[in-house]
Amino acid sequence: MLKSIYFMLLFMSLNVTKSNYLNTISNLPSEHISYFFNTFPNLAQSCIEDSECPYKASANLKTCWGYERNCNISQSYHVRPKCPGDHRGWVKTKEAQYSTFYAQADFGYVREQIEELMVICEASYPDDTSLECSKYLRFCRGRNMMLNFTGLIGRGDNLRYKMDILGQGQIGGYCNFHSERLHKEAEHMSALQSWGPEMINFVKTSKKPITDGICDVTIDKPTYIMKLDATVNMYHHFCDFFNLYASLHVNSTHPSMFSRDNHILIWETFTYDSAFKDTFKAFTDNPIWDLKKFRGKVVCFKNIVFPLLPRMIFGLYYNTPVIYGCERSGLFHAFSKHVLNALNIKLHIRENKRIRVTLLSRGTTYRSILNEKELVKALLQVEDYHVQRVVYDRTVPFSKQLEITHNTDIFIGMHGAGLTHLLFLPDWAAVFELYNCEDPNCYMDLSRLRGLKYVTWENKDKLVQQDEGRGPGGGSHAKFTNYSFDAAEFLRLVARCARHVRRRQDFNNFVRASLLKRSHEEL
Repeated sequence: MLKSIYFMLLFMSLNVTKSNYLNTISNLPSEHISYFFNTFPNLAQSCIEDSECPYKASANLKTCWGYERNCNISQSYHVRPKCPGDHRGWVKTKEAQYSTFYAQADFGYVREQIEELMVICEASYPDDTSLECSKYLRFCRGRNMMLNFTGLIGRGDNLRYKMDILGQGQIGGYCNFHSERLHKEAEHMSALQSWGPEMINFVKTSKKPITDGICDVTIDKPTYIMKLDATVNMYHHFCDFFNLYASLHVNSTHPSMFSRDNHILIWETFTYDSAFKDTFKAFTDNPIWDLKKFRGKVVCFKNIVFPLLPRMIFGLYYNTPVIYGCERSGLFHAFSKHVLNALNIKLHIRENKRIRVTLLSRGTTYRSILNEKELVKALLQVEDYHVQRVVYDRTVPFSKQLEITHNTDIFIGMHGAGLTHLLFLPDWAAVFELYNCEDPNCYMDLSRLRGLKYVTWENKDKLVQQDEGRGPGGGSHAKFTNYSFDAAEFLRLVARCARHVRRRQDFNNFVRASLLKRSHEEL
């Protein structure tokens, strides 16, 4: 057994054993373990001293995510931003350009949330309530808190995006309550921008919620409460998943930060379902709850987290203002690895040196490729390409979609939520947004954040728009029509992507290793 005093305290306070703690580490991608150990150096030392610990090599490495107080930039997460392009606007130097990007869209954003944490509800004794939140109540976490859901009786099941789930006094606890701090930060009063609509109802209770027995139900396991964006749309729903992952880092004060032995409570009364629901397996091993579970009850939570939200002002990633000239966020890279590892999505061993090209076909009314068969036929005539056309719909399990995407070198698709799959491409890949439909920044910026080569259609004279397109408001709009493309120009842009892939050392290393492995297997 590990003999660290830290482990003994851990066992006493949270009933964490060596076995299930090591299981928590096993949830991580292997390349992330050293960063975890350096967040908790006592655990690293315990592993080094334990003859049975299988992670000694990782425990000896000196690395940091980037938000830790004493993190040396040279030892921070190995996929760091780069700023090869010119900066614009008020930023005057390369250093300022880099630091701005890091704060906007990388682990610097996590660091900012941690530094902004302020005590809202101060505990004097271990069984008291505590609550702390970051600025504008974007992120909050608490202990021994009470939430009263008796007001949900008779309100029906259409409570999505409501700002009055709780009334005054229906959230609170026994503590030294700093009311003025809370109300000062409650400026962003919107359903998906902050926890202000909920937290302004916080009150100090006259009794301690758990020890004085004022609750009908007590939840022992850590619980994440989530308000979700549009779950039918991959781009919007992955704002939820991405912010949940970032929140694990903001909450990085305890070794259980990556444990899946927790609960997730969706802040609505609709039963959760989504084509992308498998992604929750990266965060919890338990069924997803909704508010119906607790309707009519007063509930105590021993550990509760209110994560970062999908539509925060200057948030991640829906409203991220990405500075010009920079790319490759370590936070986005780490999120990609975390999800792929949790869903057991692997790179396939290569059989040859051909570039794997995947064309994402849209089974929708708008933004279809009218001459898709012609473009696929043109690709198939290039011997250096391995080509596949895919339709990502509910007939294809999401894990299978990710497997296809992760084993793609050039990912091609029209402007649309399916391009969010680019988050899970290999690092050497290129994204070809066939046409951006006059929305030039959305997937270009997402590609930059993920650190991928991005290409889109350049010459509008070499595409044909079916009609002017009629948007929901009745006006013409490029997103509400279909297109055909010049095949020769299409091949030219794909070839540009292929040249990028071929120049990448990581691509060439992987191909060589694959072919060497195959030759050894044949022998």
